[in-house]
Formats: sequence, structure tokens, C-alpha cells
Amino acid sequence: MKKALLDNKEIAYQAEGQGDCLVLVHGFPEDHRIWEDFSRTLSTFFRVISIDLPGFGESASFGEVHSMSLMASAIKAVVDEENISRFVLAGHSMGGYAALAFADAFQEMLAGLVLFHSQATADDETAVANRNKAIIQVISDKEGFLLPFSSSLYDASFLRSKPAVVEQIRQIALSQSDKGISADLAGMRDRSNYVGLLTQMNCPVLFILGKSDSRMPAVKILSQVGLPRHAELLLLDKVGHMGFVEAPATTRLTLQKFTEKCFSINQTS
Repeated sequence: MKKALLDNKEIAYQAEGQGDCLVLVHGFPEDHRIWEDFSRTLSTFFRVISIDLPGFGESASFGEVHSMSLMASAIKAVVDEENISRFVLAGHSMGGYAALAFADAFQEMLAGLVLFHSQATADDETAVANRNKAIIQVISDKEGFLLPFSSSLYDASFLRSKPAVVEQIRQIALSQSDKGISADLAGMRDRSNYVGLLTQMNCPVLFILGKSDSRMPAVKILSQVGLPRHAELLLLDKVGHMGFVEAPATTRLTLQKFTEKCFSINQTS
């Protein structure tokens, strides 16, 4: 793992390949390992960077709340360390919230933005209350919280047909620290609403959604797809919250073509 510094603490990341840059940001409660297959394949076309967000993987924790602006700063520290001035940023779920925070602060660096099972609204009162309950449960019984959470991420058919894959990803979740999980839950709870930002995006925005996503129902996000000036949508049938795992070939090819298009647009504009 390579390391960048943020406030004298380490942010861990992996970098593979050469050329135009694609940055992959994991969701909750994962780390860069979730992108290993994507990185391996896509690094034949691009410079691919996959980051451990604060509190996860090999990255340091920064306190009781990991805000989305902190996560944006972690992304900025990594791309600065790699001397990258323009790139496509793809974030899964919580990683999408971090990507939006980055876009809000550093939009001029983005050739494209990908919201992978993610969206721009803030938590409502019910969601805030649920985050607070989750923080309490993680402190007292992390495994008891994560086991049902992990199962809720997939379409039922995938749960039945790929139990080994589900368990592998569950183990990644279980390897995260209580402190990191709690701080990231608090950061998601407190995040800003970025719906207005979508209307101001100058770069292309790709939404990838699953029709069977119970954690982030596509029907609630589709209205956001029409907000950016240049938006694209991949709506996946029989896929839950983990399209890059449940439909890897389709999502990987879509991400490849979108990234190529983003840099082509930037070269001709």
C-alpha cells in the first residue's frame, strides 16, 4: 500500500496502470479491497487509484466523526501525492457522498463523476435516528450489526447463488475497527445535501443503480438523474446495492466506456 499524509496521518491507497486516471472510492463498511477485480482489469486502460477512506483499511482514524469534507480532503491528499490534476472519480454508496463533497470543493479537477449506488440528498430525521442507533450497536455488538447489514446489500438471487462472495465481503466489513465504523456512520449522518450541486456540475455524471437495491431504492434517486447538464444512467435488473459485485462485467465495461468518454470530451472541448 502507498501512503499519503493528511494532517500528519496516513491515508492508504493502491495505484496501478498508466494513463488517464480513475479514482475508486469504497462504500461503508469496506476498504480498497472491494475494488481489486475492477482495478486489475481497468488498470490495463487507465491509471487506477483505490483509496482506504479515513478509519477503514490501513488509513488512520481522525476522531469521533469522519465528515464527508474530511473524506474529500483524503481523496485530495492522495491525488496530490500522485501529482494528478484531473481524473474521473467513482464512489460507491458512502464513497459517493465523499465524491460529492470532493466535487463541491474541487470540481475543476474532475473529468467525470460516478455515483455507484449513491445519491445527493442528506439524511432525513428517520435516517439520522437510525444512524445513531447503529453507532450504539456497533460499540456494543459490531458483528451483530454487520451480519444482517451485509445480507441486505444484495438481490435475493445473488445471496442464494454466491454465498462465498457474500461471505468474503462480509469478512472485509468485520475487519474494520469499531472506531472507524462509528466515525463513518456519524459522518454520513451529518452530511450535507448536494442536490443543488448536481445542477452545477460541468463534467459528465454517471448514475449506476440497482432495481433491487433496498438500501438506496432506485425510484428515490431517478429524479436526480435529470439534474446534471450531462448525465447517464445504468439501471441494473436483479441487482441490489453492490452492482460491481453482482453484475461485474456490465458495470466494469460501463465504467470503462464512461471514463474514456469523459477524457475524450475534455480533449476536444
